[in-house]
Amino acid sequence: MPETDPISISSLMKAGNTAVVTGASSGIGRAACLKFAEAGMNVWMLDIDGEELLSAQKWVKSKSKLSDQLILAEVADVADTVMMTKIADQVFKAIGAVHILFNNAGIGLGGGALADLTTLQQVVNVNTFGPINGCLAFVPRMKDSNEPGLIINTGSKQGITCPPGNLSYNISKAALKVYTEGLEHELMLERFAGTGKLRAALLIPGWVNTSIHLKAERAKAVASGTIYNTDDAMFHEEKPHSGAWMPVQVVDFMIQELDCKSFYILCPDNEVDRETDCLRMTWAMQDVTENRQPLSRWHPDYKTVFADYLAAAKGKR
Repeated sequence: MPETDPISISSLMKAGNTAVVTGASSGIGRAACLKFAEAGMNVWMLDIDGEELLSAQKWVKSKSKLSDQLILAEVADVADTVMMTKIADQVFKAIGAVHILFNNAGIGLGGGALADLTTLQQVVNVNTFGPINGCLAFVPRMKDSNEPGLIINTGSKQGITCPPGNLSYNISKAALKVYTEGLEHELMLERFAGTGKLRAALLIPGWVNTSIHLKAERAKAVASGTIYNTDDAMFHEEKPHSGAWMPVQVVDFMIQELDCKSFYILCPDNEVDRETDCLRMTWAMQDVTENRQPLSRWHPDYKTVFADYLAAAKGKR
């Protein structure tokens, strides 16, 4: 039977409903928590950075609308399966249902094909297995509650076009894209069968003024025993770059697209429009279908060919 009532995020953002957000201490996660709180939702904020998380919780709580609204914070490592399961136990015991699960936590560490295995595993554990752990801990119970719900996983354009420079990160986000596509397909089958009320979506931000790169560089400094000066960061939320969107813009766009029932929430930014992103992604897939060199967009032999393709295709989509 056809799907007659796809789930919109606006229908879920209401008093009494609950959102769980990872990576909630800053950036897109914190901005989403604020939006959910302003809508009257209970919000569980999860992050590994305890000090920053408590600060974010106080700020979000100050914007909440209802006296009995829960704005709770829990220090959590999304890469820890046991920890995520315990947190899900706490949430469902306290409230009984989760309506929005936003698996947003991520790190920007990484390296090339011969980067050390520890770094690769750390990136994949957070960026890929983090959302998977969130889904495994929460989604079965979301199904059992028989309430409509939405699962949002934060991917990346780098998991689609895979630009050279941080292969570890690209791997982690490409794998998450595949996982989220498969999850939504399974949920779609349940909705069409009349047995499911959940929907999944993939958030694909553009350039955003978040702290992910700042935190990655700070982590490298700590590992090497040096001190990182945050003033050296090219951009972050408190030092925004004009080419990047602010986190709240991403969240507003996400809500808009989810209400249009989009699965791929492909965000533009102030430097790259959506048409250009789509053409870049089409070119990347055509590396396979046209039997070009891998990552040909960055290959010297294809530099002019790609530029000509982009110029010719712009405005024709």
